[in-house]
Amino acid sequence: MAKTNPVEFLQQVSNEASKVTWPTRKETLVTTAMVFVMVILASIFFLIADQLIQFGVTLVLGIGR
Repeated sequence: MAKTNPVEFLQQVSNEASKVTWPTRKETLVTTAMVFVMVILASIFFLIADQLIQFGVTLVLGIGR
């Protein structure tokens, strides 16, 4: 593999970056909103799971309250 000089490397990087299809502002906002919704749903799920496990352990062991 041949070494390239820094100027040629930067030209190649610029050329490759111009080929990238960047998301639109709307796509970015929709994707961000979807991430926030999924984080909220996951946190609610784990809160409920944690409460059920705590209830089960308390019921079985009779400690913690």
